[in-house]
Order: sequence, then structure tokens, then C-alpha cells
Amino acid sequence: MSKVEVYSKGYCPFCHRAKALLAEKGVDFIEYGIDVRPELRDEMISRANGGYTVPQIFINDQHIGGCDDMFALDAQNKLDPMLAG
Repeated sequence: MSKVEVYSKGYCPFCHRAKALLAEKGVDFIEYGIDVRPELRDEMISRANGGYTVPQIFINDQHIGGCDDMFALDAQNKLDPMLAG
């Protein structure tokens, strides 16, 4: 199984959608709440090549983007192979 990391905020509906999709697929992920730990925001932006909105999602240290990007990968049947490692 792949290592999945999600930078998020608790009140973000896109974060909730992204995490729900991962949960639906039975994927464990590491969540970094930048609203609770604001010191992680700069790390997120650096890792996401300037991406500053949430969520920012990484699979095996590869930045895949945000919620819409992850749903697009799923629609193209590319997400499951990435999650399988």
C-alpha cells in the first residue's frame, strides 16, 4: 500500500471530500492539519511547488494536487494503481 499524505484544514469541504474518497477506498493516510499546526503550511507550500490551497495530496511523496485533481485521477482509473503502489 502506498504512503498517502493529506495537508488539510478542519473546516474545508474539499478536504472532507478528498478524505472521504480515500476512506471509501480503504486507504490509510497521514493527515497534517495546517489549521492546528500552522508551522506546517510553509512545508506544504514547498512540497506542493507553490500550492497553497488545501487539500494538498501526496502519494509516495509525489504531489498529485488537490481534491479535484484526485477525483480526476480516479475518473481516469489512474488513482487506484497509484494507491496500490
